[in-house]
Amino acid sequence: MEYAFKAAKSPGITSIGVRGTDCVVFCTEKRVPDKQIVPESITHLFNVSERVAACMTGLLPDARALTTRLRYEAADFRNKFGYGMPVGVLANKCGDLSQVYTQQAFMRPYGVFTMLGGIDDEKGPQLYKVDPAGLFHGYRAVAAGAKEDEAMNFLEKQFKKTGGVLTQAQTIQTAIDCLQYVSSQEFKRNDLEVGLMTAEHPGVYVLREEEVEEHLNVLAARE
Repeated sequence: MEYAFKAAKSPGITSIGVRGTDCVVFCTEKRVPDKQIVPESITHLFNVSERVAACMTGLLPDARALTTRLRYEAADFRNKFGYGMPVGVLANKCGDLSQVYTQQAFMRPYGVFTMLGGIDDEKGPQLYKVDPAGLFHGYRAVAAGAKEDEAMNFLEKQFKKTGGVLTQAQTIQTAIDCLQYVSSQEFKRNDLEVGLMTAEHPGVYVLREEEVEEHLNVLAARE
């Protein structure tokens, strides 16, 4: 398991998830290793079902494999019960799948942290994190990756100031501000991948570069 956690942090990427009053926001670094690669082909944000999305931090091949399995589980649940799989149930299933891979010598755990977000009809915005060992919890704000400890400290302080009541714009800016703080740098608009989930648009909507730049300008002016 120690190797799995190291593998998930080895790309050096940190991801932030924040739950607002009426939305869920994912923010992660976007690194294109080669100039010949099409930037749009690299993503850490995936739609799992119509109302649930995932932000994967770690090894991208593992992330895609796990996302494919989660999509199968979500589709199977809808086929059996006639309604979409709640994000909490999917997080539980993801934890079970990850934990099974720790039990056999011929299987290795997924080297990826999974953040799942969704808008529940009864509970509203929901945010969960599942680690490579299968442990999962629900969060108001959470971080995963290389500098998750520093990010969690930052988020705790922010939530004490705001009381956890965040508008959509504040939620996005909190996630971006946290990532800039732990990375000790000011990002450009094409350095970030920001995903937004709302009741009107339950699937993850990836903000355009122009929209990301607007929030970066707000943060810069605030400083």
